[in-house]
Amino acid sequence: MLLTGCSRNKVSKSNDSINFINLKNEKSFVIAKGNTIQSRFEVPSGYVRTLVQDNSFEHYLRNFPLLPDTAKVYYYDGRLKPKNIHAAILNIDIGDQNLQQCADAVIRLRAEYLYGEKRFSDIHFSFNKDFNIEFKKWAEGFRVQFVRNQFKWVRKENPDYSYSNFKKYLFYTYIYAGTYSLSSEMKIKRYGDMKIGDVFIKGGSPGHAMIIVDMAVNPKNNKKVYMLAQSYMPAQSIHIVKNLNNLDLSPWYELNLDDEIVKTPEWKFTIRDLKEF
Repeated sequence: MLLTGCSRNKVSKSNDSINFINLKNEKSFVIAKGNTIQSRFEVPSGYVRTLVQDNSFEHYLRNFPLLPDTAKVYYYDGRLKPKNIHAAILNIDIGDQNLQQCADAVIRLRAEYLYGEKRFSDIHFSFNKDFNIEFKKWAEGFRVQFVRNQFKWVRKENPDYSYSNFKKYLFYTYIYAGTYSLSSEMKIKRYGDMKIGDVFIKGGSPGHAMIIVDMAVNPKNNKKVYMLAQSYMPAQSIHIVKNLNNLDLSPWYELNLDDEIVKTPEWKFTIRDLKEF
């Protein structure tokens, strides 16, 4: 059974008739010359960025490279996304197939971090409750076959830990993994305990997933704000989304413990949809 990212058959259901949104009243925290998340965006007045450890996933995301401030969101086939909801675009490829959708983008960022740290044994994602696709197994030359309604490993290739083979592993993973499988393997996280790298995820077909890429805190009252990134349908540039509900704070979102719903430009989550790796 295919358990895909945002839609079961990876077919676009986006509304291309939507025009660019007018955000003339948007307050800007943008430093245009900044080329990472941390250097591109200032924090709100009175806030400081949360402490993170060097070489952590949190540090990796906060310092992720960005495309120039003028960049636009494109679909995998080269078409321009017609909705202007992005605050910045991560400098990472989309691929030329309609595969790297929402959950796949989360998988990509997590896997890229672990690969860069050479934590090969930690790179694994579920297809279903009975089968885990491990990069280390893939790199050792094994490939997956679907036989008699179950996945099996079969040795077919020579060992190869190269980045190009890692990318092949990822794109194969995108075909079968998705919001349902990723949500099932992640742990529920209390909303008030949010940290960078946590994921809002609703498993389903369609479902959606968005990852927290930065956070800041006000030391005087311990209020926190966070920033969200996503891909969507069809596969598209991974981008940080604006906060259309509070343009004075955008692209930051307030972590309000009284909230029940977290409304983003293209999806609504409940606070119980927050999970962690």
